[in-house]
Amino acid sequence: MGVGGTLEYLSDLVHNSSHKHKKKKQLQTVELKVRMDCDGCELKVKKALSSLSGVKSVEINRKQQKVSVTGYVEANKVLKKAKSTGKRAEIWPYIPYNLVAQPYIAQAYDKKAPPGYVRNVENMNMTSSTGTVTRYEDPYTTMFSDDNPNACSIM
Repeated sequence: MGVGGTLEYLSDLVHNSSHKHKKKKQLQTVELKVRMDCDGCELKVKKALSSLSGVKSVEINRKQQKVSVTGYVEANKVLKKAKSTGKRAEIWPYIPYNLVAQPYIAQAYDKKAPPGYVRNVENMNMTSSTGTVTRYEDPYTTMFSDDNPNACSIM
């Protein structure tokens, strides 16, 4: 590091200490469910979301009603911009059904979900529902544990 590099380093230190340090946004992908019927709706949503600062790409799957926005953005700002187009929009509520313990309980099952997906029950507000979600525990993992004194009795 030469004299120029040292001076640049010191000036950066002085500059950063005098101003508030802004936290940099991380590159992320925000997925939304947006109601789109035609090419015009799709174009309107894509144009609006592309105009956000920090957006790198906007991918739309009209069949699934899914919009993926990649960039240095915040999810709530992307959602707000999507709603400003006049379309119904929400954060993507679905996850693959093989990641859910009980995928077809009343809260998770959704007829409008794309094939292979169910609603993400853990993120939903459970105060209004009467059912409870329990995790499925594999009985074979506890059958042969060291804590079980009868572990070898099967053999």
